[in-house]
Amino acid sequence: MARRRLRSLTASNTGDLVFKLVAVGLTLSVLVLAVLMVGVMFQNSRESIAEYGIWDFVTAKQWDPVFRNFGALAVIVGTLVSALIAVVLAVPVAIGIAIYIVEIAPPRFQGPIAFLVDTLAAVPSIVFGLWAAFVMVPWLRQTPGKFLVNTFGDWIPLFKGPHFGFSMLAAGVILAVMIVPIISAVAREVIASVPMAQKEGLLALGATRWEVVRKVILPTARAGIVGAVILGLGRAIGETMAVTMVIGNRHELTWSLMAPNSTIPSIIANEFREATYDLYLSALIHLALVLMVISLGINVMARSLVWSATRGQTSADAR
Repeated sequence: MARRRLRSLTASNTGDLVFKLVAVGLTLSVLVLAVLMVGVMFQNSRESIAEYGIWDFVTAKQWDPVFRNFGALAVIVGTLVSALIAVVLAVPVAIGIAIYIVEIAPPRFQGPIAFLVDTLAAVPSIVFGLWAAFVMVPWLRQTPGKFLVNTFGDWIPLFKGPHFGFSMLAAGVILAVMIVPIISAVAREVIASVPMAQKEGLLALGATRWEVVRKVILPTARAGIVGAVILGLGRAIGETMAVTMVIGNRHELTWSLMAPNSTIPSIIANEFREATYDLYLSALIHLALVLMVISLGINVMARSLVWSATRGQTSADAR
């Protein structure tokens, strides 16, 4: 009997050790892959780094392959501004959808509505791009674009015209449509995990449903909601095809949302096959390296925000 128990414990310890080694190996493989990607991009962008440096490359405005002048500032601004527009437009809609599904919708409708919203996340970006180019852009040009330019264009530089439809605004809107299901799906799971006792306790005290959402659900779920927003922001920054089809692809630093612009992914997609000399190709890979640094910075910021929100929530619970 003792021998059987000893053999069982030995087999269990061996299985735990193998499982631990496999888990550690898989984790390290992801880290090694990320390091290899950065190393390969750095190696292939060395000519551009040697020619322009790091700081001069990201602060120079002009991108002119004909005269061998490469600067990333315009496309960095286009990337960040279009992603910011997307987050500003998408976050209220996504959180509203999540709250409606979890807290307001009848139980028989919760599943179908959640399924339909999640289905949008599976639509290929090229489909979004085609829809945006043929449906959304003409609508933006005729209705909201004219209103914004005529009403605010003379005194707010962000809406200075003319507006031809293909613009940074169009890129931001299509990105917002694409990241709504991502943010909504994560926020929905976080909101659903809020303890029922907290909500019922506030309702028992006479609070309205809106007060429960504002005072219990959102504060309790804020760490997860922040993570969902940063996840959507990361998707918006890295999106390529849909943005390429609607942003206009013009290399010019402008602060008008009505003007065409470019993003880092769109310029790489448009010009990678046209890079006919080594410095041109090196500059494009240099852009990819900059994009990866930006994405890493956003992930670090997301971790910091989630940690801050969680720490604040923990301190409030302790009190």
